[in-house]
Amino acid sequence: MKTVAFFNNKGGVGKTSLVYHLAWMFADQGRRVITADLDPQANLSGMFLTEEAMEEMSNDPARKTINDDIAPLFEGTGDIASTPHVEEISDRIGLLTGDLGLSRQEDELSLQWPRCLDEDPRAFRVTTAFARLIGSASGRFDADLALVDVGPNLGALNRASLVACDHVIVPLAPDLFSLQGLRNVGPTLKKWRKAWSERRAKKPEGLELDLPQGTMDPAGYVIMRHSVRNYRPVKAFARWIEKIPGEYRQSVVQADDCSSDADSADPHLLAHLKDYRSLMPLAQEASKPMFKLKPADGAIGGHQTAVQECYRDFRDLARKIEDRIGSERRTPTRQEETQK
Repeated sequence: MKTVAFFNNKGGVGKTSLVYHLAWMFADQGRRVITADLDPQANLSGMFLTEEAMEEMSNDPARKTINDDIAPLFEGTGDIASTPHVEEISDRIGLLTGDLGLSRQEDELSLQWPRCLDEDPRAFRVTTAFARLIGSASGRFDADLALVDVGPNLGALNRASLVACDHVIVPLAPDLFSLQGLRNVGPTLKKWRKAWSERRAKKPEGLELDLPQGTMDPAGYVIMRHSVRNYRPVKAFARWIEKIPGEYRQSVVQADDCSSDADSADPHLLAHLKDYRSLMPLAQEASKPMFKLKPADGAIGGHQTAVQECYRDFRDLARKIEDRIGSERRTPTRQEETQK
C-alpha cells in the first residue's frame, strides 16, 4: 500500500479538488482508496460530504473524525483509536474525515518532535499518530492506495502528516507565488526526511510500533487551473509555466542540471489540468466529480464535451501517478470480478 501526499506551501492552487477527483478516478480504475483529510480546514471532507451528512456525523458519536480518533493520545488518556472510523463514500473510497480541531494539536506535535531524539516512547506515538491511523484505516478498508490532503504550511502538523507518506506530489498554479512555494517545499522536505531518519534510529527498545519510512519521495508536479487557447496556455500563464521545470529540479529534486527545458519534455511533470470553471459549479451542485456529470446534472452541449475531456485528463494523470509511485494493484476478490 502506497501513501501519497499532495502538498504545496502556496494555497489556492486546487490541491483539494485534485485529491477529490483522483480518488474517484482511482476507484473507477478498480483501486480501493483511503483519503485522509489532514488539512484543518477540512475542505476535502466538505467536497465528499454534503452539509446534511456533516451535520449527521456531528450528532453520531460512532462516526468519528480524525481528531476524535487521535484525541485519547493527545489528551494523555490512551492511544489512537484501534479501529478508526472510515466514512464510506463509495464501495471503493473511504474517508478519514477532517476536523477543524486538528489545528489544536500543533503545539503537542511540535513539543514531541525533539523528544524522539531522547528515545521517548510517547514522542514516537504522537509523531506517528497520523501514519498509524492511515495504516489502520487502510487495513480495515482493504485499501491499496492512500491519498493525503494537507494544508499549505510548514508547521508541525504537516510534518507529522508527511512523515506518514511515501511520496509527495506538488500541485502548482502558473504564478510567481507557486514558484516561491517550490523554494520552500523542496528544502523543507529534505530537512524533514533527514530529521525523521535520525529519529527512526532512536526508536526505544521494546516499543512495539511499526514506524513509517517517511521517505516523502518527490513524485512530480501538476500544473493546475490555467486557461488555454487553441490547446496552449494563454500568454499570461505560459511565462510562469516555462520557469517551473527548472525551479522544481533545483528546489525539490535538487538535481545538478537545473536548466529550464520545455515542460513537455520534463519527466517530473505529471499533467497540465486546465481550469474547468464551467463544470465545477455543476459538480458542486450534483455532489460528484466533474468527469461524472450527466445531462441530467446540467452538463449538456459543450459541457458534455468538457466532461469527456476532463475524464481523459484525470484518467491519464492517475495512470502516470501509478507508474511513478510503482504501486501494484490489489488482487480483486472473486465477488468484485463478478461485479465487473
